[in-house]
Amino acid sequence: MSGVTLRGIEQGRPGATIGAYTSVLHVLGLDADLDAVAATDPIGRYLQDASLKRRQHVKT
Repeated sequence: MSGVTLRGIEQGRPGATIGAYTSVLHVLGLDADLDAVAATDPIGRYLQDASLKRRQHVKT
């Protein structure tokens, strides 16, 4: 990983790949916490589903 990428991650700049973040988390021993990112979130899922546009069926 380049020094520029690492500094960008440290400073919170957008643009770093998820792989770069994963590498940093692994080195820091925090990669197990990535499971929490993908954890089930019932409220978030409800809000996401509520914002989906309903498909209208057209009679033919």
